[in-house]
Amino acid sequence: MTSYDDLEMWIQDMVDLCTPDHVHWCDGSEEENQRFLDEMVLNGKAMKLNPEKRPGSYAFFSHPTDVARIENRTFIASIREEDAGPTNQWRDPIELKKTMTNLYRGSMKGRTMYVMPFMMGPFGSPLSKIGIQLTDSLYVVIHTKIMTRMGTKVLDELKIKKSFVPCLHSVGYPLQMGDIDPEWPCAPLEQKFIAHFPEEKLIWSYGSGYGGNALLGKKCLALRIASVIAKEEHWMAEHMLIMKLTNPSGQSKFILAAFPSACGKTNLSMLIPTIPGWKVETVGDDIAWIWIKEDGHMYAINPESGFFGVAKGTSFKSNANAMLAISKNTLFTNVAITDDHDVWWEGIDGETPAHLMDWTKKDWNPKKTTPAAHPNSRFTVSTSQCPVLAKEWNSPEGVLISAILVGGRRPTTIPLIHESFTWNHGVFMGSMMGSEITAASLSDSYGMVRRDPFAMLPFIGYHVGDYLNHWLEMGQRTDATLLPKIFYVNWFRKNQEGQFLWPGFGENSRVLKWIFERCDGKGKAVPSPIGYLPAPGAIDLSHLEIKEEQMKELFEINPKEWLLEMDGLKKYYDTIGSKLPDALRFELSMLETRLKNSH
Repeated sequence: MTSYDDLEMWIQDMVDLCTPDHVHWCDGSEEENQRFLDEMVLNGKAMKLNPEKRPGSYAFFSHPTDVARIENRTFIASIREEDAGPTNQWRDPIELKKTMTNLYRGSMKGRTMYVMPFMMGPFGSPLSKIGIQLTDSLYVVIHTKIMTRMGTKVLDELKIKKSFVPCLHSVGYPLQMGDIDPEWPCAPLEQKFIAHFPEEKLIWSYGSGYGGNALLGKKCLALRIASVIAKEEHWMAEHMLIMKLTNPSGQSKFILAAFPSACGKTNLSMLIPTIPGWKVETVGDDIAWIWIKEDGHMYAINPESGFFGVAKGTSFKSNANAMLAISKNTLFTNVAITDDHDVWWEGIDGETPAHLMDWTKKDWNPKKTTPAAHPNSRFTVSTSQCPVLAKEWNSPEGVLISAILVGGRRPTTIPLIHESFTWNHGVFMGSMMGSEITAASLSDSYGMVRRDPFAMLPFIGYHVGDYLNHWLEMGQRTDATLLPKIFYVNWFRKNQEGQFLWPGFGENSRVLKWIFERCDGKGKAVPSPIGYLPAPGAIDLSHLEIKEEQMKELFEINPKEWLLEMDGLKKYYDTIGSKLPDALRFELSMLETRLKNSH
């Protein structure tokens, strides 16, 4: 949609369809936000936390059926089914619109429709996009205020950008006169829809109030729809952290990393290095928009302005900077609450309290077998509260990217780190990424390993084969010497006893140091069948208690295991079909040849 007139017409059409009692245009001010929070506390939809322990912070508790992204209710409604590809659920756009229009009809009765103009990306950036979300959920409004640049200023930008992505959301729980509004209204599972119309650049979500399904700027716009726009406009929308790494002499490089959910993106983006003189600063922890500028280098911006992080497992040991960020002005969802009105979750520092209120608002004690906090419990906090925020995080020009990391949770086969031989080989490495399924998505396959190319499996807005080809084409848009180097990391390799071989967390800075040195042309490496490995002694292990056999095991390349891995990858490639780029089949056959020759 292209103009202010279009915007007003669209809003009027949606008001006529959803029939809210009131319409409120959000200005994005602090006063408005506080008013909304106070209203939610008054109506029993939010709990104010202890102002001495957690100032300006609130807790929210969702319906037990509305706790995560719902991949089997998420649809790409492209005009042609083949454009959605095998990784997406397709619905005919005409049929889906008919079904959802019937659901939306009168869905906001008894409620207020909130109009939220929001910007993904810094003001003034050539890549930034405007979204306008209509919602009947105050939970969505106060979270969008944190996660995006939301408010009146965006409407001024609309006059310059002249286009926006329309986003319609309803919890799907209309209220008749005298009805009691539940704490977390939502629709039954079969009525939940998260729909993307790629040709129209339109997002419709119905029936869920949970973050990923309802904060439409996040995964829906910033990844699924943005990936479609990016392909058309020759840039990339990726599920990646952006970090700034500075060495002891003050030289900095910016690095992207793509890991599936619950593989430590947020932790790595806020890492505290254990090696003296090195520093990590955060640009973003989840999404990167990447383009090639006139100088031939790749640059990236973080389209978000907040962190929507998994609370479970977050501690001063795993991520001290996140713990400092969430010490105030933070919104928590589905965590446990202590008797003195602070937050608690499995993996947080300190002793487990003798008594808690769990995420379902029931009494909980350590003898209970159920978790106190939901495994996908979340914190939402402004990026500005990150104690290691890079000064460039909000730069409209973006940051120059030196390296791209890919990785996942793999207990066997994959070494701690290896570097691709070429850009195409790096794209091949990204295509074969795999990890165990996490609680961030509801699925019957919990605990299995699945292929997750560039951690984008749930977020590619079009055919996965075309997506991988887009990666290859991006590499051809500039000189190969100007492209970022690509590395595959695996912090999660285990020994035969099932223990992690690498200590991880802050010690990952030792691997980052080698990456930095490789980008400078100084780090020592040796070729192997799968890519370049660090040369013996190239990873700085000073003051780290790690046995030589552990390091040996971390970097062991077992040709038999790898050939089995290639068999699995071939099966996966077969599911992609005829759109799989020939260049990736070529990389696979070359790797097989190298592995067989290394026996």
